[in-house]
Amino acid sequence: MSEKVWFITGTSRGFGREWAIAALDRGDRVAATARSVDSLSDLVDTYGDSIHPLQLDVTDRDAAFAAVAEARDRFGRIDIVVNNAGFGHFGMIEELTEQQARAQIDTNVFGALWVTQAALPIMREQGSGHVIQVSSIGGITAFPNVGIYNASKWALEGMSQALAQEVSQFGIHVTLVEPAGFSTDWSGSSAQHSDKLPAYDPVRAAAAEARKSRQQTQGDPVATRGAILEVVDAEKPPLRVFFGDTPFGIASADYASRIATWETWQPVAVRAQGGEQ
Repeated sequence: MSEKVWFITGTSRGFGREWAIAALDRGDRVAATARSVDSLSDLVDTYGDSIHPLQLDVTDRDAAFAAVAEARDRFGRIDIVVNNAGFGHFGMIEELTEQQARAQIDTNVFGALWVTQAALPIMREQGSGHVIQVSSIGGITAFPNVGIYNASKWALEGMSQALAQEVSQFGIHVTLVEPAGFSTDWSGSSAQHSDKLPAYDPVRAAAAEARKSRQQTQGDPVATRGAILEVVDAEKPPLRVFFGDTPFGIASADYASRIATWETWQPVAVRAQGGEQ
């Protein structure tokens, strides 16, 4: 089947919007969600009945299930789910309020969980499907001042790796897309910020400088249109894929450091089990 039906959350801007356009431009159909469907009016004007706008706050489980059901009723099937809705929270761990921490996890983890749970019975019935989870390089490593964001993406990574093993027998694929710095407004108006404790000002300044050195230029989300189509069209799509040229180096260095540490401390690990080394 050449034509695919997508269900994409967070299509008002960023990756969600660009990937919806990529799908629509090639003749696919898209159920596009946003907190306000007014933000999708230009897409509806351009693509007509090929796009079905849906108002959705992904933290509302009942609403997520209802939106997925409506999309299936409208288009007859769902081939690709893209869990893109999310935001970044900036704040040191000590600076986080309970509400801020819960809001980050509710959207970035539970929002993806509810939509995924709603779509899986449809995909199992079809015997095919592809769940795209928008993670981050921050989903496999961690940086100061975005610890709760890292926590949300690490949770998404673990959940999705388990999910991939659970649903492969049903013909369902799972892919974690792990971008680095792109001009998606992740750190702009969509971001949330904790009140700053002055004690952390030097740490904050150092973290900002390190971020600048890691990412000299911001990636263009438009350029990811072709890349996401390659992923969803692949016969054997990857469980994980980086978007951008910097994540591979960051991940390689981090994992090399982990392996070296584990190796150094392996004698202690063995003794902890009652063994000799």
